Amino acid sequence: MPIDNLKILVCDDSILARKQMKDIINSIGSPTILEASNGQQAIDMYKEHKPDLTFLDIVMPVKDGNAAITEIMEFDSNATIFVASSVGTQSELKKALTAGASDFIQKPIDKNQVINLINKHIGRD
Repeated sequence: MPIDNLKILVCDDSILARKQMKDIINSIGSPTILEASNGQQAIDMYKEHKPDLTFLDIVMPVKDGNAAITEIMEFDSNATIFVASSVGTQSELKKALTAGASDFIQKPIDKNQVINLINKHIGRD
């Protein structure tokens, strides 16, 4: 699938983190990028737009990333969700993966790691 045909949801309470993620994604193509600033917005936007990929922070206001993962996976068990967080504890990572996250990216975000995850998902290894 060409990256330009993707819809990608980026959810982080930090506007700077969202901008960094959008800049990385846009460096390899021009997909539709949706933004959310908390877990509840991510859930609502996911249900409305059904993005191909979702990047979620864990620590956010209203609903955290793990709660959002759980609700999104209940809505769509085929959702592809990547956690991008500075909360690198084993327990939080385990919760995210158990809830249905496909992978985990440690902040600060590594550009190549993001690009590799996207390329792997769209079949461009």
